[in-house]
Amino acid sequence: MRQGSGKADQQVHANGTVADAIAAVLKREGVEIVFGYPRNQILEAAARIDIRTVIVRQERTGLHMADAMSRMSKGGQMGVFVMQQGPGAENAMGGVAQAFAESVPVLVMPQGYALSQMYVPYNFNSTRSMASYAKHAEPLTSGGDVVPVLRRAFSMLRNGRPQPVVTELPYDVLDKPYEGDLGYVPGKVVTSQPSAESVSAALDVLMSAKNPAIYAGQGVHWSEAYVELQALAEHLAIPVMTSLPGKSTFDETHPLALGSGGNGINGCVAKWLAECDVLFGIGCSFTATPFGLSIPPMKRLIHATLDPLDIDKSVPSELALVGDAKLTLAAMLDEAKRREPKPRDAAPVAQAIKDCERDWLAKWETKRNQNTSPLSPYRVLRELYDTVDVDNTIITHDAGSPRDQLVPFWKSTTPHGYIGWGKSTQLGYGLGLAMGAKLTCPDKLCINVWGDAAIGFTGTDLETAARENIPILSILLNNAAMAIEIPIMPEATAKYRATDISGDYAMFTRSLGCHGERVTEADEIVPALRRAIAATEAGQPALVEFITEQETVISRG
Repeated sequence: MRQGSGKADQQVHANGTVADAIAAVLKREGVEIVFGYPRNQILEAAARIDIRTVIVRQERTGLHMADAMSRMSKGGQMGVFVMQQGPGAENAMGGVAQAFAESVPVLVMPQGYALSQMYVPYNFNSTRSMASYAKHAEPLTSGGDVVPVLRRAFSMLRNGRPQPVVTELPYDVLDKPYEGDLGYVPGKVVTSQPSAESVSAALDVLMSAKNPAIYAGQGVHWSEAYVELQALAEHLAIPVMTSLPGKSTFDETHPLALGSGGNGINGCVAKWLAECDVLFGIGCSFTATPFGLSIPPMKRLIHATLDPLDIDKSVPSELALVGDAKLTLAAMLDEAKRREPKPRDAAPVAQAIKDCERDWLAKWETKRNQNTSPLSPYRVLRELYDTVDVDNTIITHDAGSPRDQLVPFWKSTTPHGYIGWGKSTQLGYGLGLAMGAKLTCPDKLCINVWGDAAIGFTGTDLETAARENIPILSILLNNAAMAIEIPIMPEATAKYRATDISGDYAMFTRSLGCHGERVTEADEIVPALRRAIAATEAGQPALVEFITEQETVISRG
């Protein structure tokens, strides 16, 4: 993805501004799109050298799009977001914090006040204010520092735990002439693996367990360890569950797949999480969160992670391995094959998973086939799954009910076919993720599933999707309420309608240039979905608004 440096390129930018030099670095680092909101001089400098600029309606959505681009390309096309000093940077704070919580690398370059005004009260200082939720934050105080500052930024983005880096750009530095040759060369990516002794110790425990399970996290995505994960699971006949961010690291139609869990959890994940005698976590942090899987106390745990700060952070582990997930799994597979050359018989485990899933799904058959109006969200999501080509689909949820109703039932089959998240649960995140995914993977059907609360936060960026020719499919579950809040706000709801929300979102969507439909009857679900998918295939973003009941029941296993 990344460009080599050339003398002609160096000379062109030696005659330009500091902003031009920064844009040249971005191009050499493989950046093809800069997301942003004016004004920031990088937008114009990027356009001058044919880096596409995508202007959003609010800063947070632009950061979400950059987030998805980094995820889908594994950092090959690093997501970059730029914005104005002051209010632009202030509005962007939530998006930076979201990427930090979800461990996603994004280069955030807020324009800054003039050098003489950067630390004057009460000017917003991005370096100081964002430092607590960025991997690194520093200002560019001189044009001569473009190369070292951005070299540090990209090195931190591509090595170690993936997290956002903030580089603040004072506007009076950006427009100064850039002096000398740029001389920027993209940096290196370094990986490591656990020692042979720790791998051997982990296998001693794992291979002697009577009922082990694997817990795969987002690190499997970043290291692209899909083949190694499946091979180890198959060789040792161990079932695999995933964290929310790890969802789609393992084909969920595989006979050894348990599925994914969070606040909503399917029967197989619940059973094996509770009953396994050893849990092997790979590429995960085991961070305690109310929106993820809760590890039972006193569980025997093997924890393999890239970041040593994860070890014993939220749950104690019996054994720990620090290193890249792909290298760790490869080393474990080699040692497992040396000890037992023939794969173990996976048939009994696969049959147990099949039986468990059958019994769990039977409990949900009524809701998933319900014909009532308002619609059951579970019926809508079942029809969606049955209608799309899952192998060629990328889907993400939003916070709250859409996440909890979708995650247990959707079986992802390809890497990043599902973008899961949940360390931070900001409403409206899913729209930008779907848009960024579509820009990175234009041949995929990209879907976000959200509710009427979430669309109130970022819905105007459907206009961005229409204007920028980003034909995503948006599934809106509209129950005219913040349904999951009703049980905890009964008095406020009864007296002041505190959980009521409303809107005709299909009409709103059409006014922004998208295809929009509202569906109230069960027999119209599939025809509406097919029309919306056809619209996306013709290049138009589409939203289908389903009027649903105020469902508050989610699967707990």
